[in-house]
Amino acid sequence: MSALRVLFIGGSGVISSACAREAVNAGIDLYVLNRGQSKTRPLPDGVRELQADVRNPEAVRDAIDGLDFDSVVDWVAFTAEHVRSDIDVFRGRAGQYVFISSASAYQTPPARLPVTESTPLRNPFWQYSRDKIACEDLLVREYRENNFPATIVRPSHTYDATKTVLSGGWTALARMLAGKPVIVHGDGTSLWTVTHNTDFARGFVPLLAHPRTLGEAFHITSDDFLTWDQIAHALAAALGVTARIVHVPSDAIAAADPEWGAGLLGDKTHSLVFDNSKLRSVVPGWRAVIPFERGAREIADWYLADPARQVPDEKLDALMDKLAADFTVY
Repeated sequence: MSALRVLFIGGSGVISSACAREAVNAGIDLYVLNRGQSKTRPLPDGVRELQADVRNPEAVRDAIDGLDFDSVVDWVAFTAEHVRSDIDVFRGRAGQYVFISSASAYQTPPARLPVTESTPLRNPFWQYSRDKIACEDLLVREYRENNFPATIVRPSHTYDATKTVLSGGWTALARMLAGKPVIVHGDGTSLWTVTHNTDFARGFVPLLAHPRTLGEAFHITSDDFLTWDQIAHALAAALGVTARIVHVPSDAIAAADPEWGAGLLGDKTHSLVFDNSKLRSVVPGWRAVIPFERGAREIADWYLADPARQVPDEKLDALMDKLAADFTVY
């Protein structure tokens, strides 16, 4: 039996890089199409690299000339225009087209927990999420009307060693190390689900070219959920310090920094817990196994290993100082 031939559009992101490694380990004949510019997460040995600007359909056609695929995964499609271009390029050339959506597309705030794949899609707070919903709507129509072989996958908050999970990136970690207060939105007690990228990859790769995934949507998340205070304390413990937490309402953060606030109001403010039964129905036995406390140590080790990674955002640091001063309870 010949190996599956799979194309990743993008392959060096937090999630896609782990999935590329998992796919190669599974014996998949993996092609990755990108611009060949990322050095943070190099592709694993055995990947066949194709170079083109994915936003140029003719360049993509030239790069894949003579190739058909059992599955095509677009990791970098964010608008309906991006998806429409993919449909035009890969119609008749892919046995499955996998769109990477987002769990932030689910009803926000959720009316019921846990979230399942049948939870409505609606996010009035974040344009990123509304764009993902528009992509899904297009693919559902194409599947229903034209039998386009679409599968939708919705990651939630997925991380690797390079992503701090807590808002602020290295700036937040640097504040912990300096003994300065760190900002946690709300009262720190809302529940949040974080998923290590290798756990995601083990659930994702078996979906490739799986005949019972066509026309379906799946989310892939950990079953391990924490409060935001627990997330902050785990990162501080990994750094060998104690977190000084100041709670700031999400609305106040949004008023001070609309970009930061959009991600909070449109995603992180509300408790989010998922039911992964649907994924397990086609990937029996899968479960996430890496607790965040272990992931936090990976994050701390990665940042502390290289001073070049330890560059704080001075503007954000100053904003955090102001928010901390305004909302510290004496």
